[in-house]
Amino acid sequence: MINSSIDNGKGFDWGKTSSDYAKYRDIYPEEFYRKILSLGICTEGQKVLDIGTGTGVIPRNMYRFGAEFTGTDISENQIEQAKILAENSGMGIEFLCCPTEELNFPDESFDVITACQCFFYFDHNVTAQILHRMLKNGGKVALLYMAWLPFEDKIAGESERLVLEYNPEWTGCKETRHEIFIPEVYDGFFRRVNSEVFDVKVPFTRESWNGRIKACRGIGASLSEEEISRFDKEHIELLKKIAPEEFEILHYCAISVIEKI
Repeated sequence: MINSSIDNGKGFDWGKTSSDYAKYRDIYPEEFYRKILSLGICTEGQKVLDIGTGTGVIPRNMYRFGAEFTGTDISENQIEQAKILAENSGMGIEFLCCPTEELNFPDESFDVITACQCFFYFDHNVTAQILHRMLKNGGKVALLYMAWLPFEDKIAGESERLVLEYNPEWTGCKETRHEIFIPEVYDGFFRRVNSEVFDVKVPFTRESWNGRIKACRGIGASLSEEEISRFDKEHIELLKKIAPEEFEILHYCAISVIEKI
């Protein structure tokens, strides 16, 4: 994928890092899922479409609450990992490989559409109309996001500094708390009903944090195998110097909900 507004146009491919993504990026805390549920999202009896599903983190973790899930993603490797993880857990989730801009589910197929860590990748002039068409009357889109706070968390900040040494074009850095940006094109199809930001602390070990960083867009999805290997070794050595074996990383979560009009 190449997008001039992301990583200054440097190409990336999530399929390159799907194994690490499956192993290390299923990290949202329980309070994140409970917050989604409290907003009437992904509840029992709802039909939910998770776009940009990756390895199916949202469907797999919220399956227990009783919604019927379908997950879609542009990456075949990500979808393959999602299928394996869901099947191994006995979950009946349908996963399909398809760009969001090309989804052709029938009109009014879903009660809810979720988009986690992916909303800014889409062509919104196309996506706004497609999401509106696929939702039932009064249906909702839940936009979900979580990121570490490098200016407030030393381990996160030092790890991010190293990522930028290997990939100066990476724009997924220097995060501060903010609501999810929703382009104006959605205002013709949806009304905004909820938006909130809250902090969470996410537990890691050195090994799992190294894996989480390696599975970010700036490393695993963008660099060569040789570069990833060099980063891996250097990051592990860095963590031995600055981090205990177990620790927490400060993140913020952002959730915005829009409703079909």
